[in-house]
Amino acid sequence: METYMPGKSLSAMTAALATTLTLAAGGALADDYPSKPIRFVIPFGPGSGTDTSARYYAQKVSELAGVPVVVDNRPGGNGFIAVRAVLDAPADGYTLFIGSNSTLATNTALFRQLPYDPIKDFKPIALLLKTPGVLSVPADSGFKTVQDLVEHAKRNPGKLNFAAGSAGYQLMGEYFSQINGIQASHIPFKGAGEAVTAVASGTVDYAFAEVTSSQALVQSGKIRALVVADEGRAASLPDVPSADEAGMPDFKVYTWAAAMVNANTPEDVVRTIEGYFHDVARLPETEVFFEQFGQKPQLGSARDLGDFNVQEIELWNRIVNLANIEKQ
Repeated sequence: METYMPGKSLSAMTAALATTLTLAAGGALADDYPSKPIRFVIPFGPGSGTDTSARYYAQKVSELAGVPVVVDNRPGGNGFIAVRAVLDAPADGYTLFIGSNSTLATNTALFRQLPYDPIKDFKPIALLLKTPGVLSVPADSGFKTVQDLVEHAKRNPGKLNFAAGSAGYQLMGEYFSQINGIQASHIPFKGAGEAVTAVASGTVDYAFAEVTSSQALVQSGKIRALVVADEGRAASLPDVPSADEAGMPDFKVYTWAAAMVNANTPEDVVRTIEGYFHDVARLPETEVFFEQFGQKPQLGSARDLGDFNVQEIELWNRIVNLANIEKQ
């Protein structure tokens, strides 16, 4: 575990005081919260996108709240270990779950009996990041556009294969197949990095990963990105068409990370925590931090996150059912 201590600078102290006064004026403070260290529990090891974002927020929240923030990595078990650590802790706002699309959405579609309910067991705090998926092919592939790939796949049902570094990326591939009426074989890999590397080597026909995992190989010319699964182009991949531009307006898929607390956490404490995260999201340096990963900070409310999470759960359950993927 790594602890981020409150900043000692005048600006950090001023920001913390301003946040406290604002929340107090709205009646959002509960007793003396926060008066002790806050813990961020992460279902992945150090170095993941979720972990990197959580550590940035941990440092900034510590500065605003005036207490240490501890980063607690609990990888493994499909995220169940980290979830249990949060739900077994007191529901007092001092233990936060920094989850992802896998733990908070796609797991509901992939497991028959999920040992937690991401909607009923958690209260949303803030969406930290949302990164669109990217479909890429080898640099020397004959597929210059998404339409090239789709037309070939329709003429040759089941002949193409695609790489995916996790179940979430596999579902991106299944969704792509469904909305385009094609058939392709899924080839599993251990992580998005391995999947895009397989594309670069020509081992597979195409792959799905997110912008962060794909951009370096695209920028170096080792793979060709055909579409970014978002309404607009990615800043780090300005030459790659969006889903709308590629004629697939429904193909909007993301990896994402979000902060949650135990559903029994008092509402005034929840509002206080939400205030810290929103203040961090609006910092100029936060935008700079996320730009290096081809991302943007998310500025929506806790209610927005709750609605988004429900939509994601509905989407991936529908995809799994249509693709006849057997649940674990």
